[in-house]
Amino acid sequence: MLIKIVKPDFVFEDERGVIAQLAHCGYEQVNCVYTEKGAVRGNMHYHLETDETFYIAAGKVRVTACLGDKQETKEFTRGDMFTLPAGVRHTFEYLDNTYLVALYTKCVERADGSKDILTD
Repeated sequence: MLIKIVKPDFVFEDERGVIAQLAHCGYEQVNCVYTEKGAVRGNMHYHLETDETFYIAAGKVRVTACLGDKQETKEFTRGDMFTLPAGVRHTFEYLDNTYLVALYTKCVERADGSKDILTD
């Protein structure tokens, strides 16, 4: 399995809305991302050292992941959470305007100015 389905630590929902605790430890970098419907991000990039976990706050995205000759494609919507391990190439196709939170086990931007983002 290239795309690992995971769950937030807890979710509370009532008439006011939703609180989702995504994690309380284990990540060095957290990004909040908004993307317009029809856009593509990732372009089959990957990370050597960093596992990425994504939480879909709103919208819909199709994720394609590849490792060697294996490929998976899955669609995710509001409330879904999943992890892409280091080394797995991935592309996101946005099927709706989408807000997501990206959590990284290690910082993608390193102290020396290099980045753990590869496209080769």
